Amino acid sequence: MEVSEPANEKQTGEMVNRDAVLARVATEKRLALVKAWEESEKTKAENKAYKKLSTIEAWENSKKANVEAELKNIEEKYEKKKAEYAEKMKNKTAEIHRASEEKKAMVEAKRERMSSRQKRLLQNFDQLVPFQTGCLVALAANFLLG
Repeated sequence: MEVSEPANEKQTGEMVNRDAVLARVATEKRLALVKAWEESEKTKAENKAYKKLSTIEAWENSKKANVEAELKNIEEKYEKKKAEYAEKMKNKTAEIHRASEEKKAMVEAKRERMSSRQKRLLQNFDQLVPFQTGCLVALAANFLLG
């Protein structure tokens, strides 16, 4: 029976080896499943973070666009006001020029009237005092012309 004992031992050794191999395969299978689960969780977390980052970026872009649109509206508003004020200033300048021209015309008309009056007075004076000279005549002429 000694011969059968080594066969039993051999079978027992093979069974132990087989059990060890099966245990190792089961452990490797569990480790592979754990690793796959970890990778899956990591991917989920990355996707979730990417989605949140994309949402934040879209929010930022939207807010920036709103601010830029508001700035553009403000710029347009001030450009419009600037144009209105420029038009008002042009109108004021034109009004000042018109008033200036009227005043100049009045001064010219008055000068013409005075010039013609002085000419008439000189003619009258010459007719009244044809050949007189002297201090009194010069004073009278200055008084009448001045």
